Amino acid sequence: MYRSMAAICDAPNTPLRIAEILVAPPQAGEVLVELAATGLCHTDLTALDGLNPSVVYPLIAGHEGAGRVVEIGPDVTGLEVGDHVIPLYGPECGICSMCRSARTNLCWSIKKTRDAGVMPNGTARFSDGSGPIHHFMGTSTFSRLTVVPEIALAKIRKDAPLQEVCLFGCGVTTGVGAALVNVQHGDRVVVFGLGGIGVNAIQGARIAGARQIIGVDISSNKTALSNSLGMTDFINATDTDDVVTAIRDLTDGGADVAIECTGVLRVMRQSIDAARPAWGKAVLLGVEAPGSELSFPPVDVRYGKIIEGSYFGGIKGRSGLGRLIDLYMTGEISLSGQITHKLTLEEINTGFDLMKAGESVRSVVHFE
Repeated sequence: MYRSMAAICDAPNTPLRIAEILVAPPQAGEVLVELAATGLCHTDLTALDGLNPSVVYPLIAGHEGAGRVVEIGPDVTGLEVGDHVIPLYGPECGICSMCRSARTNLCWSIKKTRDAGVMPNGTARFSDGSGPIHHFMGTSTFSRLTVVPEIALAKIRKDAPLQEVCLFGCGVTTGVGAALVNVQHGDRVVVFGLGGIGVNAIQGARIAGARQIIGVDISSNKTALSNSLGMTDFINATDTDDVVTAIRDLTDGGADVAIECTGVLRVMRQSIDAARPAWGKAVLLGVEAPGSELSFPPVDVRYGKIIEGSYFGGIKGRSGLGRLIDLYMTGEISLSGQITHKLTLEEINTGFDLMKAGESVRSVVHFE
């Protein structure tokens, strides 16, 4: 058994409890990882607030981390002790029908057990004096030591700074990836929501060669960062009578690609309405509340609009994440200004307070 400090969520709507836990060694197909850092993401907040139906309490949340391999279990063939890795909430087994299809980056080979808060063999690796503690999204990066299936780890280059590239575990990859997949050179793009994902959708659109990138948010406090990443125009939704009309006026009829990063149904509908008729595309990234349903006029689709979602930016983690890390190491992807707060594990509740108040882009907890 290993010992590790962790932030434990005992029940919804309660502060995270910082305590020492026991971590069992990795079993077949599993890897023990010592994390250097983890980012705080809104998806973690859905578990802490009781809004995520795929969680079991008590749990250790977190899914945006980076660290080093400490121990490998039997049957692990692609990793060795000392490798640098990023845990993936979306695995890539390489053998299921989804992986073999070449049509999606989704892999549901371990979805059933992952959503039950346990490892693929049906048991948890975390415990304390009161019993087992459940995993979250198959990653649980709010513990210094975590156990992750090999198929849910991306091996990365060792010269990439772990305290920064942890953001590629979710926010950076989701935003940049979705833009790179959907934006063509010369497109007019609008991004709804300038949080950790939205600002990266902006820089992804810039890298893809968009000629116009409009940011929409209810606050102006992230305009400087968004401008530095490629935003050409900004619309403050609280000061604008009709956001969709404002976008159509700026784009001469509508955006070629509208990327939604809020999870708010009203904003999702705005992204569809703001897309140009005939070929405009609305890409939905935000995580909606459980049970939500979205309506739109079918004629929009008949006239050629495309409505689609994006999971982890369309990137296959094990085989594709390394390319984005390379873009960061060469300076094409920027993290400058995105990490607004560096925290200790004991300060993690403060990080979520900053998130709720809209005062942070990304807070990062350092374990070392």
